[in-house]
Amino acid sequence: MSELFDAVDALVASRSPLPPPAERRRLRQAHGLTLDEVAAALRVRRATVSGWEAGKTEPRPPERDAYARLLKQLAELYPATDGAVPPKDTSVPDTPAAPAPAVPTPSAAEPPRAARTPTDPTPAAAPGNAAPSPTGPPAVPRPAAGTTTGPSSTSRRPGTRKAAPADPPTTDADPRFGNGPLLVIDTDDGSQVTGYGVGGLVLDVPAKSLPALVEWTLKEARIGAGRLHGSGKDADPLLVLTQAACERYGLPVQLSDAERLAGRLPDGHKILRQLDRADWRLTKRGFGPWARIYRPAQGRQRQCVQLCIPSWNALDARTWGHAAQLEPAALARVLGTYAARVVTPRGSTAVTGLELMTALNPPTRASEADETGKRHKEHRPGSLGEHPIDCAPCEAPDGHPLLAGLPRFHQRGPDEMLFEEAYDWARELTDAECMRRYLVGIDVNLAFGAAANGAVVGLATPPVHLTDPAFDPTLPGSWLVDLSHVDLSRVLVGKQWRRLEGALLPSPFTPTGERPRGPAWYATPTVAYAVELGYDVAPTEAWVREDRGRFLDGWYKRLRNAYVDTMADLDVGEKLRPPEFLTAMDGYRQRDPEMAIVLDAIKSTVKGGIGKLRERARGGGWKPGQPWPALSRPTWRPDIRAVVISRARINMHRKMLSLAAATGQYPVAVLSDCAVYAADGPGPLHVLPYDADDKTVPGSFRLGVSPGMVKHEGTQTTLWAEAVREKHGQVLNLARYIKTGEVTAKDDGE
Repeated sequence: MSELFDAVDALVASRSPLPPPAERRRLRQAHGLTLDEVAAALRVRRATVSGWEAGKTEPRPPERDAYARLLKQLAELYPATDGAVPPKDTSVPDTPAAPAPAVPTPSAAEPPRAARTPTDPTPAAAPGNAAPSPTGPPAVPRPAAGTTTGPSSTSRRPGTRKAAPADPPTTDADPRFGNGPLLVIDTDDGSQVTGYGVGGLVLDVPAKSLPALVEWTLKEARIGAGRLHGSGKDADPLLVLTQAACERYGLPVQLSDAERLAGRLPDGHKILRQLDRADWRLTKRGFGPWARIYRPAQGRQRQCVQLCIPSWNALDARTWGHAAQLEPAALARVLGTYAARVVTPRGSTAVTGLELMTALNPPTRASEADETGKRHKEHRPGSLGEHPIDCAPCEAPDGHPLLAGLPRFHQRGPDEMLFEEAYDWARELTDAECMRRYLVGIDVNLAFGAAANGAVVGLATPPVHLTDPAFDPTLPGSWLVDLSHVDLSRVLVGKQWRRLEGALLPSPFTPTGERPRGPAWYATPTVAYAVELGYDVAPTEAWVREDRGRFLDGWYKRLRNAYVDTMADLDVGEKLRPPEFLTAMDGYRQRDPEMAIVLDAIKSTVKGGIGKLRERARGGGWKPGQPWPALSRPTWRPDIRAVVISRARINMHRKMLSLAAATGQYPVAVLSDCAVYAADGPGPLHVLPYDADDKTVPGSFRLGVSPGMVKHEGTQTTLWAEAVREKHGQVLNLARYIKTGEVTAKDDGE
């Protein structure tokens, strides 16, 4: 009898109900399990579990019963949050299946479909699924909306604005890109290649070689993204190759030391020969971590695919954290969210930040039709144009061709060189500050982005030289002027003259905070601030730009929205009261580590994009006085970088000045966008005065998530600061160490 019972149990186990493949994946990811962990628990291969989640295969006894038990327990912990009824499991129907509908024979003009036989015969009926394209490969069903691993909408704090979905679904607006902007290409056992897209999308990849993969991507995969501006270009499809995919397509998993130094595969590599035989080309930077493979465009039809190879350090840990170690589906979520909110990555975050400027503000547009009805390319007003322009001599960095006539070892001073940089300033604590218990650091959110908003910069014409000009705050440019007479102990705050402890404030005119000693070159916002403080200015020389505009406004708005939406995914909203905001910021990065990666990438895009405007020469046998590749870009604009950094530093000083005038509190250290204050308590509310209506000093620091507002950077004790001073015997910039309290042996900057 026991044998009969065992047989009955085995029969029941062989039909254990399972959720659809996409739901299996959602449940595993919701609990933070990897494919390897599930495979080890069920004593199967990783590829087997991946096949179950992709719908390629179904589990068999005895693993099926254990797998069903696992999924049932996870479903109790992580129910679907969108209120939709989960699609019925069709892997083991309890009634005879209806005959499959006839599939129309594709015409000769249609590209062949990728071979795919999902277990679910009706994927289009599942909630959240996109209908299969007649020309694209069928996809495994996607998770229902709202099933991301981030915090659910039902648990959000009061005042939190619901952001766009963390897993942005592909749009049906442009059928060419119905499968989203990118795919992460992976293979489990080398035989079947799988592409992981946004929103849980999984595609079979039939390509057997790298040239075939590029062909398939352009003809069948339906990935890419539409243009951000009507006169711009569509984003090329992005393929992210895992280590397994590199092995599958004949690429090295890691670059050798020589290849890493060169940043590319050597000429004559077998992959390069394969691409050459298939008539594919590479850009001048060759086959590196961010390779671009293309054929010359035919008319308006671009043929270009971008590759990203994380194991070649394409996703630098300094900006992308541990993204390179993520599972393919999780990596697709991270990069897909970034692509939807910012732009499809095209290289490092700095490169992408620069490319975003051009994508939002293209240099050319189509002209009106001529007498023959044809349109031509013409300059688009408000852009930087399509040709590089020379900077002013004072704006040129050392080694620039404009400075080739200078003596070899000549060191330019402030009266020869524009030096607009972020703050790095500190002073000793006063006796009264030493009596306070804490040092509290506050940090400005997206400071350079906020400074870019509304900045008037020169556009597509070279600068004009002026002698003894009258200062015009509406003209972007560089001005040679003496600001050493500006006395911070007596300044205009608002419309009233105020007396302050000027020695306790950094100078707004130098990054070191030291008072200028004579004439120096300054960007327009710096000179305008001297006028705002109530002092006359008399420039002796200037390089100005008549063609001007707010080139960076659209760039800032897109990155600002990306930042705020991602913070909302981390449960930090825009309309929180100061105490609620500080509470929400406590441990916010741990709520969704993948979205925290996206957040860091967005911040790096802002900072790196501004830095790229003044990219310096790097290796390659370059010698001072010779041009370097970056100079050939229309976006090589050190003057624009100077305007943004000037505004960021001035904005910081204006806030510190307003706080000092209202409360008598002065910073003890400032590093870029972080200011440190002595306080009686450990939090920002012990530095920033808020009343019962949540109002603080006008024009000063305000707590909040929006760019330009501030958050808590860190707190240390005053005793810690004294110990640091005694140990190192000098005034270190405490803002550099306020977050962790760890001090390096040498204060050599970031």
